[in-house]
Amino acid sequence: MKEATVARIDTQGPTLEALVKRAEELQPLLRKNAVASEQNRRAAEENIEAMREAGLFRLMVPKRLGGHEGTLRSHLEVSAMLAEGCGGTAWVMALSNVCAWFTSLGTEQAQNDVFGANPDARVAGVFTTSPTSQRVEGGLRISGKWYSSSGSLHADWASVGVEERDAHGVVIGKFLGLMPRSEFTIEDTWFTAGMRASGSNCIVANDVFIPNHRLLDMGAAIEGEYATEFKDETAYRAQFVPFASLILNGPMLGMGRAALKYVIENAPRRAVTYTSYEKQTDSVAFQLQIAEAALKIDTAHLRAFRSADEIDEASRLGIKLDAVTRARVRADVGLVNTLITDALNILLSAHGAGSFAETSPMQRWWRDANTAARHAVALPAVGNELYGKALLGVENTVTPLV
Repeated sequence: MKEATVARIDTQGPTLEALVKRAEELQPLLRKNAVASEQNRRAAEENIEAMREAGLFRLMVPKRLGGHEGTLRSHLEVSAMLAEGCGGTAWVMALSNVCAWFTSLGTEQAQNDVFGANPDARVAGVFTTSPTSQRVEGGLRISGKWYSSSGSLHADWASVGVEERDAHGVVIGKFLGLMPRSEFTIEDTWFTAGMRASGSNCIVANDVFIPNHRLLDMGAAIEGEYATEFKDETAYRAQFVPFASLILNGPMLGMGRAALKYVIENAPRRAVTYTSYEKQTDSVAFQLQIAEAALKIDTAHLRAFRSADEIDEASRLGIKLDAVTRARVRADVGLVNTLITDALNILLSAHGAGSFAETSPMQRWWRDANTAARHAVALPAVGNELYGKALLGVENTVTPLV
């Protein structure tokens, strides 16, 4: 793409604090639309447009293309702040931005295809690979279905897993392939107990051609080797799996904070039923529950932010994290989610059975967090096994996604 066709915007951009403030200012709107977003199984268009106007979909887009070129820490902080208003909407923002980051690891031509004329372009994605592909001149032709693609209903592009096989059916390459919205359809499959507002439906493609410049080599990416020609852009030097996995914690942190604030704010107006306590705040048992939940939420933040800062610093310095640290990040992702879901369980019990009323946001945070915590990349058992193997020097035969 020629230089003249690429959007150019002031490369200074807003500070992290300004972006977090913008996210905070959107909380009343997201809260207002939370029930409708859940009922409609998609984030309200008013939410999406407000986040676009605030520039939050540009968080991980390169500055040279009109984005903010954010850090992983900024990704966590902005998505957590949004999640205090609506977990599902925050999830859409989080996954759209990590897919923007994936796109920015690709070739300049691929980046320009997506963001050149529209720095607000949104990308949805799924790692799982397509069942059918064929090598043709200039690229691959693919067909298949990719389930649970968060934000797909609002996406301009899709980044999907693609396998290339030889004549004997042996996998010889794995890629993330970019398709424009005109090339795929959405199958309505997202009927879940939680995270309904994320609209994580199924992407469907039938014999779609993906040119070579829009195929990101996953094997190389997992080792931190990217196709982007802009090697001086530190935001796109972070290691693939640690970055991609940790973004799953951002909305969880926000939902944990929201629940803690809600229970504390309501405590002076709620009694402990069938006891002498007219206010929950007078109960020592309640005080202990609040302290325990707050400590778990605080610990979750400390671990998530430590990992984010380590990844950002390594990216800034242009160095790679060692194998043990990479494995610990995978374990941290699962532990952070466990800490948040544990805290939510405590807070629901402390707040009382009213937490489960449909009119209470508590039950939505509980369902959304418990659904999000089961993302395959965030499973604690897998993360702990990977970390244990790394600490003991045992070969990892579980997954390359470390």
